[in-house]
Amino acid sequence: MRRIRRAKILATLGPASHEENMIEELAKAGADVFRINMSHASHELLHQTVKRIRAVEARLNYPIGILADLQGPKLRVWKFTGGSVNLVAGQKFTLDSEQNDTGNADRVYLPHPEIIESVSVGDRLLLDDGKLQLKATKVGGGVIETEVVYGGKLSDKKGVSLPDTLLPTGALTEKDHADLLEALKAEVDWVALSFVQRPEDIIDVRKIVQGRAGVMAKIEKPQAIERLEEIVKLSDAIMVARGDLGVELPLEQVPGLQKRMIRMCRRYGKPVVVATQMLESMITAPVPTRAEVSDVSIAVFEGADAVMLSAESASGQYPVEAVTTMAKVAVAVESDGNYRNIIRAAQTEPEATAADAISAATRQVAETLDLAAIVTYTASGSTGIRAARERPSKPIIALSPNLRTIRRLSVVWGIHCVQTEDAVNLEDMVDRACVIAYQEGFARPGDRIAITAGVPLGTPGATNMLRIAFVRQDGAGSS
Repeated sequence: MRRIRRAKILATLGPASHEENMIEELAKAGADVFRINMSHASHELLHQTVKRIRAVEARLNYPIGILADLQGPKLRVWKFTGGSVNLVAGQKFTLDSEQNDTGNADRVYLPHPEIIESVSVGDRLLLDDGKLQLKATKVGGGVIETEVVYGGKLSDKKGVSLPDTLLPTGALTEKDHADLLEALKAEVDWVALSFVQRPEDIIDVRKIVQGRAGVMAKIEKPQAIERLEEIVKLSDAIMVARGDLGVELPLEQVPGLQKRMIRMCRRYGKPVVVATQMLESMITAPVPTRAEVSDVSIAVFEGADAVMLSAESASGQYPVEAVTTMAKVAVAVESDGNYRNIIRAAQTEPEATAADAISAATRQVAETLDLAAIVTYTASGSTGIRAARERPSKPIIALSPNLRTIRRLSVVWGIHCVQTEDAVNLEDMVDRACVIAYQEGFARPGDRIAITAGVPLGTPGATNMLRIAFVRQDGAGSS
């Protein structure tokens, strides 16, 4: 399979889509990476789903990435007598550590001592995805006394968000730790860490992962925004998780933050995924709203590496249609006359390394000479990511002997991945690149391609060579 678009598509698997035939349909429709949400998946289901994805991958002969999304700390109030209460603006309401009693209109048990210890007077507490808002008026003695700012119905075990409070706990819970080890055992390609607050959260996960998967930080907390640059540098990729970000921050700030994150990730050469509510109405409708199409378009225009479907593909009525729609939108945007100008306007200067300079020069050479494709040999994936960071108008083909590298690159903008053995010498490298560019449908006899690699061959992260080669009539190359 060959995609005609550069932006990649992540599709979440769930009750509507975890059967093998549906996974194949979604891959054919345009899904490049499948997300397994560990909030809902048991370890048994995780292994079963990975096995199904790999069977589809083998059948299609097309590398597919797998992302295991860790649940993160879920903060919730406890239960109420009668199942729910109605809170009124201006009333007093207490959250306490009295575990024995069910809640009422005046109080409820909060089974998170770390919240009770960390909240300060004046801090906001958002309940049920921000539908209700409390303000702390007095704290201490295992109790948070609050005043209701925005009231409404509050029922059992609704979530609590703390936009003003830095919690002392890390982003990795006991459940996450067990899920992470299981995901690594299942050989997933990416793990996503939820509710990242600080760079240390990424460091803790990296110690466990030890390079066996890419670490993707989900940015959904105001505390993460404050230290965004440090988190981006430490992560392998970033997810703009707009759902919780829009709960804990004013909604009107989210589009600007999305743009800022995409540009920062591009500057540091880190893949960035835009997620949440992209085609929300397609959970129950076969076509999206105009606003949703515009939302997906903006992410693609800004140069995001990937756009993601959540409930649309996991539990919606039209999973294949949602992926197809997203692919069509991406193709339309990338064909638009303004697209190239907008992408070029966000171009960043290459870093002062040989690899970055070669990647920048390759883009310029390929566009100036109207080459058919850019072919990169990449052992670790870093050369491919550098090539994609330049957002060239020409196709990028990444060649690697490492299947895990190939799968991990499936989330990266514009990269067509092919597994191949390492070249034995420079002549073999040129021939192999030309043959694959020809076989994969990117180049015809008489075309020229750019080839980048590290010499000596097979040295990770040492890109130091750029060659231009002709594709001969037999598909092989000559410099």
